Amino acid sequence: MKYFRALALAALAGTTILTAGCAVMRGQETAGAYVDDATITTSVKAKFVEDKTVDAASIKVETLNGTVALSGFAKSNAEKSQAEYLARNTRGVREVRNSLTVRP
Repeated sequence: MKYFRALALAALAGTTILTAGCAVMRGQETAGAYVDDATITTSVKAKFVEDKTVDAASIKVETLNGTVALSGFAKSNAEKSQAEYLARNTRGVREVRNSLTVRP
């Protein structure tokens, strides 16, 4: 009986660890959504690199469930607007939160 209880406890612990390990921790989104967000982030950054009016190195891009958050610094209001425009016109983007700060 003692052996059976230890075996049952070990099986329960193993099952708990395995199912918890399958969960995606980033906002509890699915693995597919995480991959989509990573693709969106990469696409937005690629557009920034291609566009000569946007300093890609100064802008941080994060995506969660299709919502793109832009943070960092822009040299002008025109650059800030262009970065938001490029992000909005990227496939898969649902919303853009532009928190760029214009440097004097």
